[in-house]
Amino acid sequence: MPELPEVEAARRAVEDNCIGKKIKKAIIADDSKVIDGVSRSEFEASLLGKTIVAARRKGKNMWLELDSPPFPSFQFGMSGAIYIKGVAVTTYKRSAVNDEDEWPSKYSKFFVELDDGLELSFTDKRRFARVRLLNDPTSVPPISELGPDALLEPMTLEELTESLQKKKTEIKALLLDQSFISGIGNWVADEVLYQAKIHPRQTASSLSKENCSALHKCIKEVIQYAVELDADSCRFPLEWLFHFRWGKKPGEINGKKIDFITAGGRTTAYVPELQKLSGSQDVKEAGKPKRRTSKKNKGEDDDNDDDTEKPAKEEKNAGSQKSKKGTKGGGKGRNQSKKNKSKESDDEDDDNDDENDDNGETDAAADDDDDEAGKKKANPLTKSKQAKGEKKSNKRAPASQNSKNAKRKVK
Repeated sequence: MPELPEVEAARRAVEDNCIGKKIKKAIIADDSKVIDGVSRSEFEASLLGKTIVAARRKGKNMWLELDSPPFPSFQFGMSGAIYIKGVAVTTYKRSAVNDEDEWPSKYSKFFVELDDGLELSFTDKRRFARVRLLNDPTSVPPISELGPDALLEPMTLEELTESLQKKKTEIKALLLDQSFISGIGNWVADEVLYQAKIHPRQTASSLSKENCSALHKCIKEVIQYAVELDADSCRFPLEWLFHFRWGKKPGEINGKKIDFITAGGRTTAYVPELQKLSGSQDVKEAGKPKRRTSKKNKGEDDDNDDDTEKPAKEEKNAGSQKSKKGTKGGGKGRNQSKKNKSKESDDEDDDNDDENDDNGETDAAADDDDDEAGKKKANPLTKSKQAKGEKKSNKRAPASQNSKNAKRKVK
């Protein structure tokens, strides 16, 4: 997350609400990890007084076309999101900014106020996104290196079949390769392969003509349907794998077992009864996905750091698949929070394909936390709140140390 449907929903929200309006205020975060290759002051100055004339997208990248260059470009990464105050953008995040919500968020990297008072923000908690200022976003990486957009530039069946026959890689890995087709991430790839009844680890060149035809049809249908619904996953068909794939524990869909393997370097949901591996390939070499707890330091499964929220309907479907983490007793609110954290962890598994495919990075989540702490003054609107939090944290430290000393005395 986010993938093509979510980014397209954000683009459409900007198109519907911001086109033709002039930027009268701009605040860019002082965060050189996300704000790439341009100073905060230069970025802000380049936006003021400009009119937004279009919102463009390719793959998981989006940019605002202004009445003159340069243009702000957004590579969403693992947890990037567009918010427009008072407007429901998409449900993969909270649908709209409420009056009680902090605004702009302390995770805001790009904030503009338009001449009619409308406010737009691009946020990124995990800081794997990239925000750039470019004269022509399509002429430079990452956009210049992307393959055809899965929605706007779909391959013909003949083109797809011919391309697949030349690829010796596993089909799941190929679908995640943004230079092959742009916009497909982990959940879309799993859904497409499930509906096409193709095993995620089947070698692309070994697919039959029938497989290729089914794959072509399912890519088109899944992408178009998700986009038509503005990525509102609560409205996705109930028979979609999407609703059952987030627990990372074997479950069932339509009476058939769902299992999880590693394919394309990602945790992958599939239905063995329908998605059979043909030929001499052996799925056992992938085995079950490894425990993710040891990978927190690799930015792959830190469920405290991603604010991705799944829709309520989806949580009901996967609510029984609890994570082993956080099984201590507690109130109802705490239990719900732990369910959400378990699902956020699953989202991060999916988000890593954004990071690896789009950014080519494997930054540690621990480094991400440290960087975020080091950048607490990045958003000038939230300094006081962060300072209070730091004071509280410092006060707790002696108590923790006294506890340790007490334990030593008992021994």
